[in-house]
Amino acid sequence: MKRFCLVRHGQTDWNLGGRFQGQSDTPLNQTGRAEAQSLAGQLKRYSFTAIFTSDLIRARETAEIIATVLQLPVTAEPHLREIKQGEWEGQFMEDIRTRNAMGWDERKIDPVNFHPPGGESVTEVAERTQAAMRNIVHLYPTGLVLIVSHGLALATIICKEGGIPMREAFQHIPENAIPTWVDWKDSPLPI
Repeated sequence: MKRFCLVRHGQTDWNLGGRFQGQSDTPLNQTGRAEAQSLAGQLKRYSFTAIFTSDLIRARETAEIIATVLQLPVTAEPHLREIKQGEWEGQFMEDIRTRNAMGWDERKIDPVNFHPPGGESVTEVAERTQAAMRNIVHLYPTGLVLIVSHGLALATIICKEGGIPMREAFQHIPENAIPTWVDWKDSPLPI
């Protein structure tokens, strides 16, 4: 069975302010860089064979800080990007709830298939993150692999590998810079 360590990028100013980042390319803030450095120290006791990351700067920067300590190269994988939030990107969560109450309610009713205008659904994110995971397993069938990505993208992996219904993905978004360990089973996506 293949084992992965999943890590959500370090904190950004948009995380702190409650903005939807989606695929906007926002950098880590000072706290986020410190979180990544601290995590690197925790992870150096493990023997990783590879590090893969989303190509968005906040994940890449986190991965590069960790990679310096682990002395491994970083491979960017665009399929590990965060959910595309479309028109909701860059907006404050409270503003979306107020200005787009109908859309917010639709997301609560059908979190798996709903997508904001111009954005992606959780199902679409899960399908592309699973494609990335299959590719990584193909390249590295043995050994421990570190994946640095984003909240919802990682939540889809956590749900799939934990047999958790994908409609619960928003409840399984990991904290910034906290490792989550999963075993790869490559079973069908749970609805």
